[in-house]
Amino acid sequence: KKLLQYSVVGLGFGMNLHASLASGKEGMMFTIISVIGTMIIGMFIGRKMLKVNRDTSYLISSGTAICGGSAIAAVGPVMSVALATIFVLNAIALFIFPVMGGWLGLTQQEFGTWAAIAIHDTSSVVGAGAAYGEEALQVATTIKLTRALWIIPLALVTSVIFKNGGKKISIPWFILWFIVAILLNTYILDSVPEVGKAISGLARKGLIITMFFIGASLSTDVLKAVGVKPLLQGVLLWLVISIGSLTYILVG
Repeated sequence: KKLLQYSVVGLGFGMNLHASLASGKEGMMFTIISVIGTMIIGMFIGRKMLKVNRDTSYLISSGTAICGGSAIAAVGPVMSVALATIFVLNAIALFIFPVMGGWLGLTQQEFGTWAAIAIHDTSSVVGAGAAYGEEALQVATTIKLTRALWIIPLALVTSVIFKNGGKKISIPWFILWFIVAILLNTYILDSVPEVGKAISGLARKGLIITMFFIGASLSTDVLKAVGVKPLLQGVLLWLVISIGSLTYILVG
């Protein structure tokens, strides 16, 4: 987990703030709509169709809508079932999305937008974007950061709905350091670009190692711990968002 976060921060040293914002601005409104829509659809699938208990259904919807494990940790720190569900789907997406993007002939802009909307966890979005290309990485991370910012209002709303006001809100602080890295690279290290390239190069290698560990950590025990209905809710919601966002991108 730490290596993954350090690698994400390191990738920030290879990005320029102005270029990243220019790449990701087209997907901002789409992101807002997708977050709200995913929460509504997720609760419908979980509660109405599959009869998953309220807390688990809400957490899986939150993790899919915003920022994977970070969102779940923010609104319900002890919900291991929801975390396991999102973890399994993140691991799958990290490997198959770049392959599917190439097979579908998606452009860097299209893939970056798709990955940012359809993949749950920030670090998995960054990993998939980096695997597809430099522009895809910039687009994906910019749009994904917009999704990640929803953690704070979601956690506050959740504390009211579930009366969990005494629980500490968990914020993925590595995202803040990722932004700091981009700012440093844009305004401080612009005169010595070799430094930023060297750090981001090491970060990419760290990301490759992390991908191996993620794959190695998947086991039948993890799948059994999830349970059938919560996993089915996560898969169905993931398919709806993935196919829906891809259709919007291709048609639009």
